[in-house]
This record gives sequence, C-alpha cells and structure tokens, in this order.
Amino acid sequence: MAFSNLTSKAILLYDEWIKDADPRLEGWPLMSSPFPTTFIIGTYVYFVTSLGPKLMENKKPFELRQIMTFYNFSVVALSLYMTYEFLMSGWATGYSFRCDIVDYSRSPTALRMVRTCWLYFFSKFIELLDTIFFVLRKKNNQVTFLHVFHHSIMPWTWWFGVKFAAGGLGTFHALLNCIVHVIMYTYYGICSLGPAYHKYLWWKKYMTTIQLVQFIMITVHIGQIYIMDDCPYQYPIFMFIIWLYGSMFLVLFLHFWYHAYTKGQRLPKMARNGISKDE
Repeated sequence: MAFSNLTSKAILLYDEWIKDADPRLEGWPLMSSPFPTTFIIGTYVYFVTSLGPKLMENKKPFELRQIMTFYNFSVVALSLYMTYEFLMSGWATGYSFRCDIVDYSRSPTALRMVRTCWLYFFSKFIELLDTIFFVLRKKNNQVTFLHVFHHSIMPWTWWFGVKFAAGGLGTFHALLNCIVHVIMYTYYGICSLGPAYHKYLWWKKYMTTIQLVQFIMITVHIGQIYIMDDCPYQYPIFMFIIWLYGSMFLVLFLHFWYHAYTKGQRLPKMARNGISKDE
C-alpha cells in the first residue's frame, strides 16, 4: 500500500511538472519523456563497462580505421552545421551574450533554435560511438569513469534543456562545444588516417589549451547570472547545472595542465577526462 501511494504521488508530481514543458516539442523523437533517453544511456553504460569487454575478452580487436575516419569527419561536418545554426538562430543575430532569455514564440528564428537544440541533443547519442569504438578495439584503458560520465550526462541533462528551455543563454556552452568538436574531431579524423598523416598533427599540444579555454569561457559566461541585478531567465536551475559542469571540467583540465606542462609528468589515469582520447 505504501509503495502504491508513493508511486501515485510520483506520477502526479511528474504530470504536474511536465505540464510546463515546451509545447513546440510535442511529438518530436525522444522528447515524449526522459525514459527513452535514460534507457539508451543505461544500455550504453552497461555495454561499455560490462557486456562489451566480456564479449571482446577472447576476440581480436576490430580494425575500424575506415569506419572511424568516416565517423570522425562526419562529426566534424555535423558540428560545423550546428555551429552555423546556433549562430543564425541567436548568437550572431541578436543575442547579447549576457541575459538572453528563451524565446518561446513560433517565429522562424525561435523555431530554428528549437531544431538546433534538438539536433545537438541527438548528436550526443551519435558521440556514444566514441566509447563503443574503444571497446571494439579493446582500448579498455580509455573507458574511464570520467569518459563514460561525460558521454552519459550530456544527453540526459540536455533532454531537460531541450524540453523546457530550448534557447537563451543556456545554449552558449553548446555553441562553444560544437566549435571545439570541429577542431577535436578533425584531429581524430587525421589521426585515424594512419601514421603517414601524423606529421600534420603538430598542433596536438594545443588541444588541451583549446579545451581549457572552452571551460573557462563557459564558466565565466554562465557565472554572469549571479552578478546581474535582474535577469528573468526562465530556468535558473539550468544555469547552476551548467556552471557546476563547466567548473568541474575546468578544474580537471587545470590539473591536466599542471601535471602535463608545468611538472612535465604523464597525466595520471584517473585524470584523463571523457573528451580527450588517443585514436
């Protein structure tokens, strides 16, 4: 009886909460509830941490060079497209880079931002292939907690972002992330072409700097909400989540920078984050 009452209360709370969702997303793929996204992420975590390594235990690693080359450069193309769309739907056409609230109208620009946010959310599922490739190639040392955490938390938190606040200042980090992914996946794509192309990767040492600058910009931008006198952004909780996420990875990369460049030491295994990877 107690469990039944608890379940009923949970359903009522969910129904009340979901009423505030953006009606423009009604009927969109994966947006009916957070459960499909949660199931996909749960399946992903189980495969890359348990089932996948067990299946590959007595098998030779797959040679996926051509597939990975296609995948990496496809992500570059997708990231370029999303960068352009984020710019054209707000960040280069009217956003102030300060208190930019969500436009819930059905204007062409507002709907363009909604489509771009959903596409960014969906791209996070595509990027789960990063880890799956690690498992199939038996690069299990690269399937760290932080790597899996990063790839899991992004689509899950972005479901809520798209469902309730598709636009405004909460999308700045997505714009930056798309720009950085253009650079990163270009590097991974060239790397996957083989040793003959590695001479073109002289800029590898700058990858950490680019990632570090990304998280500094995210943290500073989102931190403005705490010093602005009157910013009527509709969902302040998202600002806190973005700030917390940006700060966490900023600390992680500063730690990387200190060990790799100041002390000249090899980065400890647990400090490798989910974005950096050795193709």
